[in-house]
Amino acid sequence: MNQNQIAIGSFESSPLALVMSVDRVFLFRKFFVALAVVLVATGLVFAQRSGGRNASMNLKSSPSAATKAGTIVGEVKQLGKGQVRSWATFDRQGNPTAIGLTFSEEALSTLPAELPPGQEGMELSLALPAQAASTAFKHIGLDWNPHGHPPEKIYDVAHFDFHFYMITEEERAGITVQGDDVARSRRQPAAEYVPEGYIHVPDSEIPRMGSHWVNPLSKELQGHAFTTTFLFGSYDGRLVFAEPMISKAFLETKTNVTELIKLPAKYARRAYYPTKYSVRYDPAAKEYTVALEGMTLR
Repeated sequence: MNQNQIAIGSFESSPLALVMSVDRVFLFRKFFVALAVVLVATGLVFAQRSGGRNASMNLKSSPSAATKAGTIVGEVKQLGKGQVRSWATFDRQGNPTAIGLTFSEEALSTLPAELPPGQEGMELSLALPAQAASTAFKHIGLDWNPHGHPPEKIYDVAHFDFHFYMITEEERAGITVQGDDVARSRRQPAAEYVPEGYIHVPDSEIPRMGSHWVNPLSKELQGHAFTTTFLFGSYDGRLVFAEPMISKAFLETKTNVTELIKLPAKYARRAYYPTKYSVRYDPAAKEYTVALEGMTLR
């Protein structure tokens, strides 16, 4: 917030000094004193008006008064013995530029290494701020998998699935993958709505998620160890989530990375969609961030 200091010069009133030095003109002294007072008062009023105008002009030109840029936190939850928060950033016009999750280093180091019997993963769901409604996304699901998940020898290492959902929590609850819902879970979007090069993984439908799509050129599918990758999910013929998957081992290296996202030819609805994703570590704050960035209206 700008502060304007109005410097008003010292009015030592040369007319007053002149009058007081001319003692012999006693009869005119009061007249000159009054005149000097008027001059001083006029000068003060002019300085105040001029300063007020300058303050107003400076306020209007101030970036903080004209911009809507900044980051808004959506929801904060406990993760391990630390915290995780969702957020969205906006440009000067108030358009979204990125959304993501940020969690503390303490959270990563205190996650459970074992889960209750029969439970493969642990999920937290975090709402995005209401101001992010112009993006395609509703909320973010953080899934911690201490032993990974299938397929074996690819994703069977400790990692996170960060699901950026384009559907509501209520809609997710309706994905049961039971009875008639199996067919809905397997129904694929038209090719133009699927990112170029991605293929549907057979029998990959999961309750509250849907089916999964992978890029066969991803490093981990080309014989390299899994560190980071990017998937999509679909349900009932439309994409419903975008998913950065990040291994715990990669996060512990504290390496910053930004990758372009493959994009579809068409989108189901007009909204802001990401063009890249990033994984970052902030050594000052001791925090990790996973974000969808480069939001573009499509």
